[in-house]
Amino acid sequence: MRSHKMALAIAVAMALLTLAPTADARPARRIFFPGRCRVNIHVAPRQITAGDPVTIFGRLACQRHRGEAGQVVKLYHQVANSFGYSYVQSTRTDAQGFYEFTRADGVVLSNRSWFVAARATHSEARRIRVAAQVALSGPAEGTQLLTGHPNAVTFTGTVSPVDVGARVILQRQDAATGSEWRRIDRGFVQPGGTFSIPHTFIVPGDANIRVLVRSEGRNIPSASNLLEYEISQAQNPALTITASADPIQFGQSVTISGTVGGGANLPVELLARTRLQNRLAPIATVTADANGNYSFPPQAPVNSTFYAVKAPNSSCEGTPGVRACRRGLTSAILYEGVRDVLSAQVSATTVQAGSQLTFTGTVAPSHPGHIIYLQRQNAHDSGFHVVEVALVNPDSTYSIAHRVYDPGTKVFRVYIPGGPENQGTASQPFTIQVTPAPAAALMPEAPGNTSLPSEGSESSGEGGERQGR
Repeated sequence: MRSHKMALAIAVAMALLTLAPTADARPARRIFFPGRCRVNIHVAPRQITAGDPVTIFGRLACQRHRGEAGQVVKLYHQVANSFGYSYVQSTRTDAQGFYEFTRADGVVLSNRSWFVAARATHSEARRIRVAAQVALSGPAEGTQLLTGHPNAVTFTGTVSPVDVGARVILQRQDAATGSEWRRIDRGFVQPGGTFSIPHTFIVPGDANIRVLVRSEGRNIPSASNLLEYEISQAQNPALTITASADPIQFGQSVTISGTVGGGANLPVELLARTRLQNRLAPIATVTADANGNYSFPPQAPVNSTFYAVKAPNSSCEGTPGVRACRRGLTSAILYEGVRDVLSAQVSATTVQAGSQLTFTGTVAPSHPGHIIYLQRQNAHDSGFHVVEVALVNPDSTYSIAHRVYDPGTKVFRVYIPGGPENQGTASQPFTIQVTPAPAAALMPEAPGNTSLPSEGSESSGEGGERQGR
């Protein structure tokens, strides 16, 4: 049904253009013979983030190749939530009938359809899906966030193009493979394109946070950048626990230390568990010094780990039968994030427009089947957005192929998002020089050349949306 409506809209537009010529064209005087000439259209990429450039190309083909060279090709588009097509610009075909338009950075900001007209014929329409550019801000990454209402945090951000009233869904990553997102809170885009969402965490552990903006057809569901945090419980002042660094990289070590209130020379037990373990289990014991301070030998966890410590309650001397005294003191749960180590290479740093780049590398520790992203730098700031989604191979290597169509200087990086097992990390940026290519050399974009992360679930996460996670 949609394709019929689109075809009808193009037919109406062409009829109007024939009856009422615009200032850029004279009335058509030659007679159109059906089948004499045909023109096609390709749009690449078919899916972009607002502000990215778009290349539109194709060929005018006529019988016996007569009249293909030097012909005017007019480009028309229909912007999302508008009626009818409007003229955009014109170009001329080359000697073989090929043509090309480049819509520059910052021009295409919303969903739309395109078609071209030449020699009294027109192409079919091609749609382009456009994600809004969404920037999310919060506490500095690496900040140790704490559970509970007194430790609530506020996430803010911007949406471009401005889409007042669009829903903004605050999500937390909820799978070891980095592929599932659950709603934990929500808000709306305000005038000026801003949003603000206060949130309280109640579950310690990893917190990979993003927002997803849902508009009413203007843009496709649009994900923001990711923010990565480690959520721990608020401290027990009678038995504190801290880490020398949080997070650490895989292969590095961390020292767990703290203080037992009035606990001179008391034994202190370190307990730990990973995501796959149900209970904290003891892994080491030390004795606090005369001031109640303790420190364990360096730990080198492979995966992100929950830590806690236990010690006798010094205030219970002489009352060992009291239940609280039998249990002793237990610290808050400390979550120690372990960041993945990522290597990355690219097949070339200078390519012709329309050529394919291949990014390869490894991830440690091993993460077979984990989501991994190819990201491109935003058009007007230093942030990055996803242009390709792939999976880590069984041997923890990856290979991401991506075809680039617009000439100029482009910056890419590889990014593996974090999850319950490990924190994510990004590769070094790669600066790619893309040289122009003749229209005849451009090939249609293959399916899957551009892809975006999962939209995630609308259902609230563990603990419910009101309580948060």
